[in-house]
Amino acid sequence: MDTCRVAQATAPNGTLHLTEREVPRPGAGQVRIAVEACGVCHTDALFVSGALPGVSFPEVPGHEIAGHIEELGAGSEDHGWRVGDRVAVGWFGGSCGHCTSCRKGDFVLCADLKVPGRAYDGGFADKVIAPVDALARIPDALSATDAGPMACAGVTVFNGLRQSSARPGDLVAVLGLGGLGHLGVRFAAAMGFETVAIARGAEKAGFARQLGAHHYVDSTSGTPVAESLQSLGGARAVLATAGNSEAITATVIRQEGLRTNITLVPAGGRPGDRQNPGPYIPERPDTPVRTTGDERRERRTHPCHRRRWHGRRSRKQGPRPCACERCAGEGPGASRRRAGRGATGPGRGGGGGRRPHARRRRGRRTLGLPPRLLRDGRVSHVPGGRHHGRGGRPGG
Repeated sequence: MDTCRVAQATAPNGTLHLTEREVPRPGAGQVRIAVEACGVCHTDALFVSGALPGVSFPEVPGHEIAGHIEELGAGSEDHGWRVGDRVAVGWFGGSCGHCTSCRKGDFVLCADLKVPGRAYDGGFADKVIAPVDALARIPDALSATDAGPMACAGVTVFNGLRQSSARPGDLVAVLGLGGLGHLGVRFAAAMGFETVAIARGAEKAGFARQLGAHHYVDSTSGTPVAESLQSLGGARAVLATAGNSEAITATVIRQEGLRTNITLVPAGGRPGDRQNPGPYIPERPDTPVRTTGDERRERRTHPCHRRRWHGRRSRKQGPRPCACERCAGEGPGASRRRAGRGATGPGRGGGGGRRPHARRRRGRRTLGLPPRLLRDGRVSHVPGGRHHGRGGRPGG
């Protein structure tokens, strides 16, 4: 029986031990990868500690895998893969292909996302079984040790910069020079941004220059980071790889003359949040900020906007009443005033009264005719906007 080595933890917060296992065989739509290198991510510690849901023990972590295909499962050749192809597998370890996110093309948000080390054994092993949709081809010029981290840390910061509002020539700041930050600096410089590296201590300035940074800001120098960025003209985007809210605030807080359309790209985890190891995006406040003289904007940001505005019954009746605590405390007719429509009674979002026969429909005008004629089919719509009866005479 052929065996391979794996590094596994048998219990939460346990240590990793080498053990021998039988070499697994790939199933349909899978491949077996001979692992050449596997990066170490902080999320691996969360898997081993059992802090994330869905982790079962014994646990084999590792989701920055680089190697070559050793065996193909049934149907894998139809996807263009061959034995010997160099491949990488990252945090995205496969998707279901039929949930709402997958049908929209957001495979990484799959409801049944497969992450190596959680859905199946990870890369801390000699052999790994992975789905074909999780594979990424490794260029010949890239070594396995360099390709492994690119499958997780590399794609995280690259996509953050690629999808930001910054363009070549713009000033981009990278907060932190750790596992994510040092890759962020290299990507930013290669993408043509004027790159600013931000870290703690003057001794890291030389390392930042080696990575390609044009400027270095020491966050412990006494000068606020925002002022240092302001002296450089203001950053178009800030890639935050250090999961520290105080450091992020000191970087993006608005100073006089600083850019007001700055883009914050969070790429680091939230400290102490064991359930959210990925990018942390602050929750939207329950009460939106009011803008003086801009009632339309307030209506759009109101929590009940969809139910109040789009749930109206007719133009004359106005919108349905809003029963939320905010509207209830604003006095009679608050929802009517905010919606900008009339109502038939004080303090009510809608009122009585008959529905008017003359109303607009999509692509059809009823010309005030009784609904009985419409139901009986005595009036039909003719291209050009004219309405004729069965006898072909206008108004028949």
